[in-house]
Amino acid sequence: MTTLLMRHADVLVCMDDAQREIADGGLFARDGVIEAVGPSDSLPDTADRVIDLKGHVLMPGMVNTHHHLYQNLTRLMPHAQNAPLFGWLQALYPVWERLTPEAFRVSAIIGLSELLLSGCTTSSDHQYIFPNGSRLDDSIAAAGETGIRFHALRGSMSLGQSAGGLPPDSLVESEDRILADSERLINAHHDACASSRVQVALAPCSPFSVSRELMRESADMARTHGVRLHTHLAENVEDVAYSRERFNMTPGEYAEDLGWLGHDVWHAHCVQLDDQDIQRFASTGTSVAHCPCSNMRLASGIAPVMPMLRAGVNVGIGVDGSSSNDSGHFLSEARQAMLLQRLKEGADGCAVRDMLNVATRGGARALGREGEIGQLSIGYQADCAAFAVNDLWHAGAVHDPVASLLLCYSSVAAYTVVGGDVLVDQGVLGGIDLMPLLEVHRGMAERLANGQRAS
Repeated sequence: MTTLLMRHADVLVCMDDAQREIADGGLFARDGVIEAVGPSDSLPDTADRVIDLKGHVLMPGMVNTHHHLYQNLTRLMPHAQNAPLFGWLQALYPVWERLTPEAFRVSAIIGLSELLLSGCTTSSDHQYIFPNGSRLDDSIAAAGETGIRFHALRGSMSLGQSAGGLPPDSLVESEDRILADSERLINAHHDACASSRVQVALAPCSPFSVSRELMRESADMARTHGVRLHTHLAENVEDVAYSRERFNMTPGEYAEDLGWLGHDVWHAHCVQLDDQDIQRFASTGTSVAHCPCSNMRLASGIAPVMPMLRAGVNVGIGVDGSSSNDSGHFLSEARQAMLLQRLKEGADGCAVRDMLNVATRGGARALGREGEIGQLSIGYQADCAAFAVNDLWHAGAVHDPVASLLLCYSSVAAYTVVGGDVLVDQGVLGGIDLMPLLEVHRGMAERLANGQRAS
């Protein structure tokens, strides 16, 4: 049995039902599960590892509900820097055709390291292309090297340009192959237990890249096996126009028609959901992954997050792919989510704690991990992050250290803990030698930019 004691945090943010914030607080965990939470003087005196958090805020680990890890290999490509969604995709599809299994592995380690260093303890990854023999197993293996909790989303594209879809025919797969591989991945990797570090979900890419039949059959398979469903929906006005022209439906109506609403479904973006579609999501328990930086970068619009929350829709945060965000810093993403809603709703329209709740509990609920992660309570997994609030970037922010997490500079986590394992220790990522890996990654990115295979 291993034990962990984290104590003397300036503020412990529990994110529990009572929304407790405890001065001079901490937690005690045994074998990765929280046994005690409260004031430091109420906790055990010793443990196998003791961490003093004076000058820090300790909070639940944040949960990333939408990402495309491989895209950090194609950050800032000039021909895609200033394009909206459809043009951006069409510019990058030919580059992504040159990705390899090793490129998926390396980019996943780099992207997940970035998330861990920014206080994220659980991440999903939506991989919907499989060029040159690549498999989702490559990213799952990479996640195992980092120690993060990982939700591997078996994405797919089956509707190429010749059939009226957006992607090139060279990047789509047959639907029989997609479904067979989906079932294989569930059987090989999905672990439904509370301490699980790998879960699988089915995630056909979008209404403009898969058929109705694949959407329905994926939903049937997912529900047969008890796994979740994910896709892109209502990302921008082009997306909505495509749904209306091709299906004579709004995106929400289309999702409803296919059986893609429910507690086991979460949709990415939802920037252009109308009031009726928001009510559909609320009444069915369907969740949303909000991706603010990507939505701004591609000029997709401002998602109606606060109206969704007021209507009862569960919302989590996603950093999205690093070719449309160009950053995978999760705390910064939560900050941008809050600021963007204030721009839409007014200065008092979104409080810091509203968005911290979305970044933690909202994400946990979207991924089906409510009751396991997303808050610091007895019986929950010991997933947490501590941020220094006594440094240069937080000078003067003594009145509300919790608010400083989103209103001040988005710093690197001092500690990131997953299941009681200290993966970021005093701001340093353990277990991974990043410098040689970054050199390999840089070489892959240069080859892709020069029209070559990544490796």
